[in-house]
Amino acid sequence: MRSYPWEVLMTQNERAVIPVILDTDIGSDIDDAVALAYLLRQSRCELLGITTVSGEPHKRATLADSICRKAGRSNVPIHVGIEKPLLIRQNQASAPHTEVLDGWPHESYDRENTAIQFLRDTIRSRPGEITLLAIGPLTNIAVLFAAYPDIPTKLKELVIMGGNFFPPTCDDGAEWNILCDPHAAAIVFASELPALRAYGLDVTMQCQLNPDDCRGRFASAGGPLEPVAAMAEVWFRHRPTIVFHDPLAAACIFEPDLCEMTGGNIEVELCDPDSRGQTRLQESSASHLAASSVNPSAFFEHYFAVVGNKGKDS
Repeated sequence: MRSYPWEVLMTQNERAVIPVILDTDIGSDIDDAVALAYLLRQSRCELLGITTVSGEPHKRATLADSICRKAGRSNVPIHVGIEKPLLIRQNQASAPHTEVLDGWPHESYDRENTAIQFLRDTIRSRPGEITLLAIGPLTNIAVLFAAYPDIPTKLKELVIMGGNFFPPTCDDGAEWNILCDPHAAAIVFASELPALRAYGLDVTMQCQLNPDDCRGRFASAGGPLEPVAAMAEVWFRHRPTIVFHDPLAAACIFEPDLCEMTGGNIEVELCDPDSRGQTRLQESSASHLAASSVNPSAFFEHYFAVVGNKGKDS
């Protein structure tokens, strides 16, 4: 397998505004909310919309709305997606961070699935322009690609947080987003995309902060990180750190040299129940790229410089 320098991979204007759609299971792990706060404060991000996926997707939409409103961005379209995985049982049936919503203005959503139509229509309206950032189970994306086979080719690229590619940096088990719907992941990885970048658990685990660091930095940044900080307190009841899995994937859309990438073809184990959801990067002509290393200090410097920019907030 080869590692690829970004001066070869990236042909776009590095400082250009990038249209992005976020597909998220916000409300389970706190890092989705941390990533959304980044996108809302990233001056180069044209956030076209947010779609939610996994258990209680209507409540996840409400969480996303509360963060957008705190950033002064109540005009961001938010659409409820698919609640259950394609074939397996549900691994995350609820969105526990919704317990903090009474403290933050928000809109409520019903259970109607409007995400797939929104994704289809928006991507078709801007062929070759949109980066789709998927930071949850890939159920919405798989159904979209299966129902409308032209859609993958109309994206600029798909960027995901998912997989686990280079053990023993991390254990060799299945990563959560893939494990929650491995059949959906297999459909997505088999699709003919112009470009796919995956940021796996083995790399994202290197970017984590303890509760005191998070509290101090979130309070200093303010804005959309204020409701995120409240959600984080629910997270800290059961977890000793925040791992910035999803924020790393989001940041690399705009600063790709934060990670080194390795080319190959991503495959998902489906048959063996003991290893279902495990991902492999097979040597090939580099149709996919997986992060193989990260500079954590550079990432955190970039992340907090962006979220500390209050220019977008009302």
